[in-house]
Amino acid sequence: MANNIIRCIAALCVLFAVFACDHQDLPAKTAKLYVYNPELRGGLCVAIDTDSVPTRLGQLFTSDYGPWGQEKRMYAPHLLPLKKGGYAAAFQVNDFTPTFAVVYSDDMTTWRPQDYPEMSTQGCLAPVVREERNGDITVIYVTPDGNYRKTTSSDKMRHFSPDVTATQEEYDAAKPTLEQLQIGDKTYDVQVVYTDSAHLAHVIDYYAAIDHDNKLWKEKLSDDSRLMPLFPDGKAEATLTIHGNKRKAISDKLIGIFFEDISYAADGGLYAELIENRDFEYCEADHKDWTATTSWSSKSDIRIATDNPLHENNPHYALLSRGNVIVNDGWDGISLTAGDNYDFSLWARNADSEEPSQVTVSLLNAKGAAVATTTLSIDSQDWKQYEAVLTASSAVKGGKLSVSVDKAKGDVAMDMISLFPQNTFRGHKNGLRADLAQTLADLQPKFIRFPGGCMSHGQGLDNMYHWHHTVGPLHERKPDMNIWHYHQTRGLGFYEYFLYCEDIGAEPLPVLPAAVPCQNSAANDRGYAGQQGGLPMEELDQYCEELCNLIEWANGDPATNEWAKMRADAGHPEPFNMKYLGIGNEDLISTAFEERCLYIGRYIKERYPEIILVGTAGPFHNPSSDYIEGWRFANEHRDLFELIDEHYYESVGWFLHNRDYYDNYPRTSAKVYLGEYAAREGKGNIGCALAEAMHLTGIERNGDIVEMTSYAPLLMRYGHSNWSPDMIYFDNDKIQLTPSYHTQRLFSVYGGNTYVESELAADSITSARVATSVVVDSKTGSTFLKVVNILPVPLQLTLAPRDLLLGASLTYEGFEGKPNDATTETHTGEYPVVMDSPLTITLPPYALRAIKLK
Repeated sequence: MANNIIRCIAALCVLFAVFACDHQDLPAKTAKLYVYNPELRGGLCVAIDTDSVPTRLGQLFTSDYGPWGQEKRMYAPHLLPLKKGGYAAAFQVNDFTPTFAVVYSDDMTTWRPQDYPEMSTQGCLAPVVREERNGDITVIYVTPDGNYRKTTSSDKMRHFSPDVTATQEEYDAAKPTLEQLQIGDKTYDVQVVYTDSAHLAHVIDYYAAIDHDNKLWKEKLSDDSRLMPLFPDGKAEATLTIHGNKRKAISDKLIGIFFEDISYAADGGLYAELIENRDFEYCEADHKDWTATTSWSSKSDIRIATDNPLHENNPHYALLSRGNVIVNDGWDGISLTAGDNYDFSLWARNADSEEPSQVTVSLLNAKGAAVATTTLSIDSQDWKQYEAVLTASSAVKGGKLSVSVDKAKGDVAMDMISLFPQNTFRGHKNGLRADLAQTLADLQPKFIRFPGGCMSHGQGLDNMYHWHHTVGPLHERKPDMNIWHYHQTRGLGFYEYFLYCEDIGAEPLPVLPAAVPCQNSAANDRGYAGQQGGLPMEELDQYCEELCNLIEWANGDPATNEWAKMRADAGHPEPFNMKYLGIGNEDLISTAFEERCLYIGRYIKERYPEIILVGTAGPFHNPSSDYIEGWRFANEHRDLFELIDEHYYESVGWFLHNRDYYDNYPRTSAKVYLGEYAAREGKGNIGCALAEAMHLTGIERNGDIVEMTSYAPLLMRYGHSNWSPDMIYFDNDKIQLTPSYHTQRLFSVYGGNTYVESELAADSITSARVATSVVVDSKTGSTFLKVVNILPVPLQLTLAPRDLLLGASLTYEGFEGKPNDATTETHTGEYPVVMDSPLTITLPPYALRAIKLK
């Protein structure tokens, strides 16, 4: 890996030299580089002549505009080498959006994340780039009606002037001269840059290094039969020397969890509510074809009204007259436990009469027979909450809730129809599903990041997550669409998140938008997609106050602060002692993002310098443009951001060949929070879990720079997948733990705050597939060794401790199996210690062991 990085750096320098020079000054114009766009989603690519045949070398950048599927397309790209150095490029994103894409590079290989300046016209076609005499950069484009307009930047395409009229002559003069050239079996329009053979050799070496790495990252454990002949004895052998006196402090918060409301993780998942669409607020914005009556059924039409609602944040409610019955299916049916109590509630009012109405509520089994029934008297023309306890007479799967009006003069208005098991986690009202919450608690997470994820910064500016919409009485909370195409009741809100963190001893890490929505957002009413320019700067003070109000709500004194009083009124007068706040989530590190993130960071730090701010480095690892720009931005503002959130989802092969990923990170920069990561292969398997375990041994080794990590995604309800793999799969009745769950739990339970140096002596194949880590938990005095064997043969590992006393016996917990196994279970065991004898432990093929040495 290190050699590849060196080769890449050398090649970047070569590419800079190639393109920064005017071609007339090159010593020998014997070779060409071709820049071209092979297809709409193919990005801007570079090719060379190989034996006089044009051959593709690699990709410079791709379109990052708008949502996946409909957008991410590149039309009519134009790249311009600048006289004073650097490269400017622009391209059309579609034929109706009031923007085009601009991108800048100092060296033509590392490109800054794209910006999309908003123009006055609906459609900015075939933009071209012109360098002015003073170094400014002008973009000229064609409008859909055939006119020309232009806009100018004086800061390397960070900001642009309002667009004005341009001429066809200006456009034609800036338009590049293209050649038609066959590359492979297709003909493309290309721009040409000349170079010499020495430069060409370095360029070839650069892309050869990239190709080499890409091939390594495609390695699959299913191909491991090829390794068997390398172990004629049917086993691998290694020696681990542990240097007990060589230690360093590492983070005590390395393993946490990241909760995002994705794949029905909240409503229908961790949130224990059993009724779907209890608020009658489902709509087409949530999901195609959804209405206010989705998940409800009746033999007659269900009437929905909005006049005189329960609350302005929940405007829709149902109107039922005598004889009407509505039935809710719950989340893929309702499961009930015989003898358990369930809390039913609804808000209701008599719409037309002062006389009381009578409502019957029943829990039904799959055949429609009642297993619990109660009757309520609706006695007011004002909205009022009615409650009852229902006890299930038998166990039910696939059950329903029935609400009928037996007696009424006129209509009965109903809203917020709710059913909760009394058996919630820790018995909290409006609580969490007990088995799922306990499964997460068993991970012993040191922190919880919430509520997202892409769900935090949302689907466009109007869907950004506002924390204060999720606190207070349930009927006053503001529901909203979910970027993953369903509904958020906000019943699981910030109060419930913070309370759960407190219950299980985890630090709360809320993550809120940096005043820009998800870069993959669909278009707004102007057709402007992606970050949509971000929240207007004149609205930032108000938004920053919203974030400051969160800090007061979590930490403030109820006697002096209205937000803290809201927390106390909810049942928690003591502060939650929030220490961390994330700003942004794997954003496109655009100019709009940077300006707003910086403004927010300064605003909060000036008021609350004790709060640890977590920034972001985009959705991909090095060398993605967001990663590079995100870290550059963070290092420039080291006084604001103490941690930087990295995300990457990669192949098993990537993890196998990047176990040293953090070894060379500078120790003076902001610390790393690896907020989302996973090895991706199907729905997850032992191979993924072991690759992640190998990565975690490297993270423990670098626990002085990596502060936190969290696997993602956490939860997925069967039948409602937005992403794969996930750590935990569930339905109403069962929970399936993946091997990755066991990896996370073992590294958390057997974690520490001190790293002990060790070295593995083995042959090259064994060294590449075996990983170890030794840590000490100073709170308990325990020393733990993790060993990962990703070989198809058993591993005999001899331990050679130096300056480290071992216990009388070594107990362990771990798992093993075949790489494609989707499930496994951990088991415990013991390695005996014999005085004055070498200590050799054996691991089966494809195994993880967490061993207590002392």
